[in-house]
Amino acid sequence: MAASPAQEEKSTQTLAPDFTELSEVASIGSNGRVLFATDDWFAPAEWMLKDGEPVFLPDEYTAYGKWMDGWETRRKRLPGHDWCLIELGAPTRVAGLLIDTGFFTGNYAPRVSVQGGTLDETTRSMLETSITRRTEGDGMMGSGASADELGMVNLLGTDRWAVLLPRVELKPGYQATRRHYFALPDEKRQLVVRHLRVNMFPDGGIARLRVFGSVQLDRKLLRRSESSMAAKIDLIAMFNGGRCTEYSNAHYGHPRNLIKPSDGRNMGDGWETARRLDRPAVLMVDENGILQVPGCEWAIFALAAPGWIEEVHVDTKHFKGNYPDSVRLEYAVLDEPDCWIPLMEARKLSPDRMHVFRGAELLVQKRAAGTVRLTMAPDGGISRVRLMGTVAIESS
Repeated sequence: MAASPAQEEKSTQTLAPDFTELSEVASIGSNGRVLFATDDWFAPAEWMLKDGEPVFLPDEYTAYGKWMDGWETRRKRLPGHDWCLIELGAPTRVAGLLIDTGFFTGNYAPRVSVQGGTLDETTRSMLETSITRRTEGDGMMGSGASADELGMVNLLGTDRWAVLLPRVELKPGYQATRRHYFALPDEKRQLVVRHLRVNMFPDGGIARLRVFGSVQLDRKLLRRSESSMAAKIDLIAMFNGGRCTEYSNAHYGHPRNLIKPSDGRNMGDGWETARRLDRPAVLMVDENGILQVPGCEWAIFALAAPGWIEEVHVDTKHFKGNYPDSVRLEYAVLDEPDCWIPLMEARKLSPDRMHVFRGAELLVQKRAAGTVRLTMAPDGGISRVRLMGTVAIESS
């Protein structure tokens, strides 16, 4: 797989490990959210989950101090240490973490640890008021948890959760030292967690937190398929358990973005390839208006569970001068993973719009699909893909 500019830039510091190819489940675009933080004085914990890369504004200040793009607490003058609770987008087997101290050079958190667990709905509802306050205006900037709030949250016992990452030292947020990758050992990767407790010792700042792993399939989807009430679900969705396993090119954006739960924010929040160098000097089209080009780009996805695909949604939102000319889809069954069967012949795409293909536009699917291969020609960008269908009963 070709390296993207972001991957090439990372290679000059620390080569991104394999776990970063798995689903990322903590960022705001992946429905990650902060439930509680002990202190948010200089910058609220939510900013640690922002989707983009951190930035530095040298002349930007707030009423509370220097504006920083991440989570930054006060210089602690009380016993203890700062920490926060994060809800991941879905229950996940966490494989690895990226902790980025970018631009936090004299104010980064010197040490961190991460614990994992799952809050039940009753317990989580106790935090609902805090969650609402955190999402209003500038969140909790310029504030910290009261003694009563801290006492209530301490009763949850999150300090006794499983330790995913034991206490480690971080480096300052200079370009050569800012990214810290932590691969979890195999026994930790077997734990399914929905919530994380991120501890900084004793205080300081973290620019970004990224959590990578395999989303746990919601077993209710399988139980529903056994009944007469089988409902369409998005079989490729990350939060149903779909994941990208291989791809040909991700020069500007990774194909795992295609299966995020949210709509694409901009062109950087989709799958975009480089322009292919084998493009003909003069372009020609066939009788259906589809470009006749020798090359293409592709991405392979494991579905949440084997299933029957009834609708294909391809969204080129934000891609106006760089959308693909066409897209096609193939599937493979689990016991024949290298035998690709056509599901949708090449279909013409348009810029900045949702395309829905169904009925006669899809070929007859004879066996339940376990994986799919999406191919764009000749190159370009797609924002999101949804494969609506039902889980095969035999997969239960």
